[in-house]
Amino acid sequence: MTDSPDLPAGNWPELKPGWVWLCGAGPGDPGLLTLHALNALRQADVIVFDALVEPEILDWAPQAEHIYAGKRGGKPSAKQRDISLRLIDLARSGKRVLRLKGGDPFVFGRGGEEAQTLIQHGVPVRIIPGISAGIGGLAYAGIPVTHRDVNQSVTFVTGHDQSGETPSSLDWKAISDGSQVIVIYMGIKHIARIAAALRDAGRQMSEPCAVVVSATTGDQQVLETTLGSLESDLSASGLEPPAIICVGRSVLMRQVLDWQSLALGEAPRNLDPLGRGKPAETA
Repeated sequence: MTDSPDLPAGNWPELKPGWVWLCGAGPGDPGLLTLHALNALRQADVIVFDALVEPEILDWAPQAEHIYAGKRGGKPSAKQRDISLRLIDLARSGKRVLRLKGGDPFVFGRGGEEAQTLIQHGVPVRIIPGISAGIGGLAYAGIPVTHRDVNQSVTFVTGHDQSGETPSSLDWKAISDGSQVIVIYMGIKHIARIAAALRDAGRQMSEPCAVVVSATTGDQQVLETTLGSLESDLSASGLEPPAIICVGRSVLMRQVLDWQSLALGEAPRNLDPLGRGKPAETA
């Protein structure tokens, strides 16, 4: 356990009794918390937290009751309605309630559903965004989701819907045609179906892909492969969720931007992964 960092002096908002703050805890590394999140941790009477919240973050709120409400695919999990009703009950009992969610609460985090239910029941809320794993997690792997020489668009999709299956509403052809880089949340379980859908939609078998597991934590692992080998390589690797999958040429930038390896003294694998033949221009 490490000591909680101090908040700088400022007019920080008050978490009042009967309120629920829906807060993003970021992708894992406690250092990626926002100051508003730290302020919330300091004030909360009770924290209802998800499976992907790092335990060290909870250590920063020793005064609060900690209630686990994690939802993990294929494992016994709390039902979403029960979680929302628990938040309502806690708020109505006069508690200062912090709903702490991995990543950003409004990016495939069901935060919108919870906020909507709370407001419908007259419970005041505050939304505190967090760094989403689809951006921050890939950055820790040395993969920029945008790069001027690679893509002018990026699409974020979920690998499963409320039923636990691959979303039937996704138009993979439109996604494939319209976005140079695709970032997939919660996609490992259905990776065979997703990879096949992208190939059928016209993506090349040789297209670079990366799977980032436990992003931004000490357990982070990265698999680099291609769309054609994604399913077999992922199966052989033994990697398990939580994971972010990136499909697109921006994955190649990891060859030069794997900053965690560089910090250990390793040399870049390729200073020109895009084949530009010249150094990147400065702005």
